[in-house]
Amino acid sequence: MDLPSLAVILQAALSPNPVERKAAEESLNQFQYTPQHLVRLLQIIVDGNCDLAVRQVASIHFKNFVAKNWSPDESGDPQMISTSDKGIVRENILGFIIQVPQLLRVQLGECLKTIIHADYPEQWPNLLHWIKCNLQLQDQHVFGALYVLRILSRKYEFKSDEERLPVYHIVGETFPHLLNIFHKLIQITNPPIELADLIKLICKIFWSSIYLEIPKQLYDPNVFNAWMVHFLNILERPVPLEGQPTDPELRKSWGWWKVKKWTVHILNRLYTRFGDMKLQNPENKVFAQMFQKNYAGKILECHLRLLNAIRTGEYLPDRVINLVLQYLNCSISRSSMYQLLQPQLDIVLFEIIFPLMCFNDNDQRLWNEDPHEYVRKGYDIIEDLYSPRTAAMDFVSELVRKRGKGNLQKFVQFIVEILRRYDEASIELKPYRQKDGALLAIGTLCDKLKQTEPYKSELERMLVQHVFPEFTSPVGYLRAKAAWVAGQYAYTNFSDQNNFRRALHCIVSGLKDTELPVRVDSIFALRPFVEACKDLDEIRPMLPQLLDDFFKLMNEVENEDLVFTLETIVDKFGEEMAPYALGLCQNLAAAFWRCLNASEAEDEGDDSGALAAVGCLRAISTILESVSRLPHLYVQIEPTLLPIMRKMLTTDGQDVFEEVLEMVSYMTFYSPSISLEMWSLWPLMIEALNDWAIDYFDNILIPLDNYISRGTTHFLTSKEPDYQQSLWNMLSSIMADKNMEDNDIHPAPKLIQVLFQNCKGQLDHWVEPYLRITIERLLRTEKSSLRCLLIEVVADALYYNGSLTLGILHKLGVASEVFNRWFQMLQEIKKSGARANFRREYDKKVCCLGLTSLIALTEEQLPADALGRVFCATLELLAAYKDQVAEAKKEADVEDDDMDGFQTDDDEDDESDRDMGDDEEEDGDEADSRKLKKLAAQAKGLQPEDEDDADSEEDYSDDEEMQSPIDDVDPFIFFMETVKGLQSANPARFQNVMQTMDFSHQALANGIAQHAEQRKIEIEKEKIEKAALS
Repeated sequence: MDLPSLAVILQAALSPNPVERKAAEESLNQFQYTPQHLVRLLQIIVDGNCDLAVRQVASIHFKNFVAKNWSPDESGDPQMISTSDKGIVRENILGFIIQVPQLLRVQLGECLKTIIHADYPEQWPNLLHWIKCNLQLQDQHVFGALYVLRILSRKYEFKSDEERLPVYHIVGETFPHLLNIFHKLIQITNPPIELADLIKLICKIFWSSIYLEIPKQLYDPNVFNAWMVHFLNILERPVPLEGQPTDPELRKSWGWWKVKKWTVHILNRLYTRFGDMKLQNPENKVFAQMFQKNYAGKILECHLRLLNAIRTGEYLPDRVINLVLQYLNCSISRSSMYQLLQPQLDIVLFEIIFPLMCFNDNDQRLWNEDPHEYVRKGYDIIEDLYSPRTAAMDFVSELVRKRGKGNLQKFVQFIVEILRRYDEASIELKPYRQKDGALLAIGTLCDKLKQTEPYKSELERMLVQHVFPEFTSPVGYLRAKAAWVAGQYAYTNFSDQNNFRRALHCIVSGLKDTELPVRVDSIFALRPFVEACKDLDEIRPMLPQLLDDFFKLMNEVENEDLVFTLETIVDKFGEEMAPYALGLCQNLAAAFWRCLNASEAEDEGDDSGALAAVGCLRAISTILESVSRLPHLYVQIEPTLLPIMRKMLTTDGQDVFEEVLEMVSYMTFYSPSISLEMWSLWPLMIEALNDWAIDYFDNILIPLDNYISRGTTHFLTSKEPDYQQSLWNMLSSIMADKNMEDNDIHPAPKLIQVLFQNCKGQLDHWVEPYLRITIERLLRTEKSSLRCLLIEVVADALYYNGSLTLGILHKLGVASEVFNRWFQMLQEIKKSGARANFRREYDKKVCCLGLTSLIALTEEQLPADALGRVFCATLELLAAYKDQVAEAKKEADVEDDDMDGFQTDDDEDDESDRDMGDDEEEDGDEADSRKLKKLAAQAKGLQPEDEDDADSEEDYSDDEEMQSPIDDVDPFIFFMETVKGLQSANPARFQNVMQTMDFSHQALANGIAQHAEQRKIEIEKEKIEKAALS
């Protein structure tokens, strides 16, 4: 297609007529792979005589085509752009970057990024030469070189080690010229705004080049000093007043403020990453010492002068304030820097930090004009990263933590004085904003005050005197701050429970406040109060109204954290939530659809709706878990959840796939039966697994197990769809895939085990195919964890039908190899003396059942010598299983005793724990919980205990929630009954086995026989006790 024809088609792509527009897009798609197409697009983009709108369409099409086709995803994929076309593009695009207007430069810049990432340096060796030459020219050529160098430097920003090597060459070739340009630009008096763009590009290039590692060229003190002189010049130099926009949004993005921001950014990076001697390896310590001695103090002084703008009411962008305070924050823990900071600390603390903590004009404007945005910004973690207020809070926290002596008392006295002035002032003169800052400070210092006398003994009085009254303040933001502070102190050990009750009721009342931010802060504060509440009767009567208020708020605000409060309530009340379960799920489902629609409609950068949608699904799972002993509720809830599960088990639900699978797991496990509607989800999960969801195989395993084990009849009888065939197609494909790592396919053999265990006697025609793919994988498997699982498939097949399975193994010609490998694995011992394989109780049990099933076979199927070998291996395994079960019981008894001890300690010393602060108390509880769980897991053989394990702990994690038909089979009784069957059917064969065994195995046999009798008595006793309870 020639240039005029292409221009006509691009013009048609702008047509308001959808038919013309679609035809043009189809034409572009049709001709995009023809030779020279990319070159002609580039010609139109740079053609100044062409309409700008057409050039823009061409640039967008060019960018999208390059992004998709310049570098194929896979090495074997065909090249869609010819080598000659690529060469022409590379030769011309650099010059065009300079010529085109900014609107088009952005698109070409994205293309350049794609090309550089794919081609430099191998296919584009002369790129750096072009940059170097243009850096030595004038005006636009310099801008173009800087623009391209910025893109090139970003390629290596996060690279380390060998991947970073090209950076040294780039820095060596370009930095001397950059420094020269930087020097000239700094010298210009009354510089125009265009120069800010050039300096900003230099700053960004420097930032990318030093982000992970200082290039060796900069270790030269003279070279580094030359750069630092310029950065300090920029830092100290006031930003020009002339030309500054008056609009706040435009002002913070103005070129000279951007330069200031990037300069502070660079100096912070040098200080925190390379100027801290504690963090540096020996060879970099010299640089750290040099930076600390020559520059760190100067930067601090400049930063303090910069912050002076806050005292005088001058403008300073939020991001710059945040970065400067981060520098001050890091200086607190460094003695030499803290000494420099100390003389001005009172000014910093009381005239800079505290004012930043107070409610301000921007807050008020947002509160009045857009309360939803006020709430979003207040609870957005990304906003926190840039917020001056968050940085101020962090500074106070770090100061009292690292330099608390003197500073804590001084700051608290300052806050007390503000509170006193507030209380004494008349209503019209009360310093409401300062009271807000004081309350924020009190909440920020929560952990420290709860640990430190004399403050911790005064906390309750402080809350009653200064926080509780603000619940009824005429000022909305003080009502909100009172709720927030109360939430911070919810875990305080109130000496008067009426004060806890009063705070709780005030927070619940806040859910009906006229101001949205107050309602939101109240719902967040409610969560710690629910967790801390010792008497649920305080909350129980309010529950219906509380839930109603909660969902009204969810209709107004999309926030993931909102759902945490609901989850806490559900956790706390458990089955008591049953009357509300259906309504809760309906409301959460409606909220989910709302959040989903909002996230699809919003810009890509704002994912608050998506996060809130995930929160809704997580809360639904919490509700399903809380009513797990009330299966009839699942039938009522199912119609509400089915549409979500159907849609989100497709590619539409990739972001929430794990949460949806958890819901499916609950619905298929706890429902009285699996409905046909729920069965309609099976094909969706299989399709997802085949297509894109292999990373979720572990999660999909659970519902598939439920379908097979709880809906066995339907699984076996349904022909449309044919679940057996679809399962085989999926499992055989995964097991045969040589590209899949051993760790990734663990769920596959587990599913085959589920089949054999649940469908005994009904899957004879599937035994051979499944054994074939199992053996094929076994023979090339390297990891012992997967080898164990594959051998267990053989064991389960033997338990399913020993005669059939052994015949198939002989038919496949692998019987000897499989059993030799199995017995070898049974004998492998680690350095510690423990078994290397089949370490879980479950593993041993499966092997015992499989091997025991062989004992019942005839002499034609299993010769006498093989029987003797099987018999001895089974005895050894049963003995090991017996010891492991006994050890697990012993550990469990110890845990129970320890838990009793923990409980007693809590009761006796409750106050001292709480005074140490709820974070520390919680950490201790979590540590105890983790320790107990680890002990229990080790006792059951679920994870390795020794340091010489070849496989990670994950390889031996237990399927705790998985249930199996073999749970009710006692391996000792099964073994003895099988042996008795052999003794009865073929006494001579039995006698031969017993006589050929050595003394140790005969002793083992007697011990197992006695234990089997004991197990019969224990099982009978358990049945009687269970019957009595029911």
